[in-house]
Amino acid sequence: MKFFKELKQLVEINSYTENKAGVDKNGEIYITKLIPLGFEYKIYKRENIGNHLLFTSPKKEGKKLLLLGHMDTVFPKDTFEKYSEDETWVYGPGVCDMKGGNIVAIEALRNIFHKFGKIENIDFLLVSDEEGGSDDSKFVTSKVAKEYDYALVYEAAGKNMEVVIARKGAGTFYVDIKGKAAHAGNNYALGVDANLEASYKLQELVKLTDTKKGTTLNVGKIEGGVGANTISPHAKMTFEIRYTNTSERDRLVKQINKIISTCYVKGTISTLSGGIQRDVMQPTKEQSKFLENIEKFIGEKLLKEKRGGVSDANIVASQGVPVLDGFGPFGDGDHTKKERALKSSFKQRIELSTKIFEGVLKHKI
Repeated sequence: MKFFKELKQLVEINSYTENKAGVDKNGEIYITKLIPLGFEYKIYKRENIGNHLLFTSPKKEGKKLLLLGHMDTVFPKDTFEKYSEDETWVYGPGVCDMKGGNIVAIEALRNIFHKFGKIENIDFLLVSDEEGGSDDSKFVTSKVAKEYDYALVYEAAGKNMEVVIARKGAGTFYVDIKGKAAHAGNNYALGVDANLEASYKLQELVKLTDTKKGTTLNVGKIEGGVGANTISPHAKMTFEIRYTNTSERDRLVKQINKIISTCYVKGTISTLSGGIQRDVMQPTKEQSKFLENIEKFIGEKLLKEKRGGVSDANIVASQGVPVLDGFGPFGDGDHTKKERALKSSFKQRIELSTKIFEGVLKHKI
């Protein structure tokens, strides 16, 4: 199929988040594919990461739909850049996360353009830093999303072709602890042990985990000290939180601040930085109505799932915009050198998106 050749072209141009030239080269390809469909585009130029792109169609009366994708992948140059395929699967960086998803959206938009000769009220935002946490693009996405009635995100579909109705919120935090160095043999009592302070804080932090509520706190990295014969003058911890609702978010933030401000080892000074990266995406009445309208128009029920991972759907949801995710192809092995996507799922997802876009054009969704 032609779109697999197009996917191959994108996959074989490295678009690691920090490879600005490669991400922008991918962006140029998307421009060549969407301009013939009547889209205009705006470039959000960036110096150190790829440029973000917003493609806009003519606007008429009716509700407006925003599509979202990202151009970056997680693989640095010369680590994983090969595309291949067999009868069942396509393989390569981004085939499911999420160059494959972008191709699904573009192919469905082509179907609409060829059938109706126009595309209206459907726009497409492609960002360049999603795999790095969307630290830059989240401000663009938040502002843009407010202009739309609803949104679809083209991350990978579920194993049974589920769409995503909820994602956990996530935050990354850093704790810097200052102590005082001293010779561990000669002047032990003169030291202030930053490592010991970190150990107390770690134990208190992980107690905040509540798996029954889907809440986790993981201290993923600890650094500190000089050597075995020196009382540690400094320590640093990096930890992540994930949560399923706003009340758990508030509980975590409150308790984290309390733990970090508590001095367990006299003389240590602790500083907290970081914060919520992507807030929780929770099911809402508005989202349910959006899904109901889709199902009514396409004449079938969609399978649904909730995921622990985050995406830019979290950012859209935080702006109060009804959003559904998982409209890309099904795949697995993402973020590894075994990433692959199921060929048959492309056809299914393209057909689904084409129907939805037709519903938007006919003011039925």
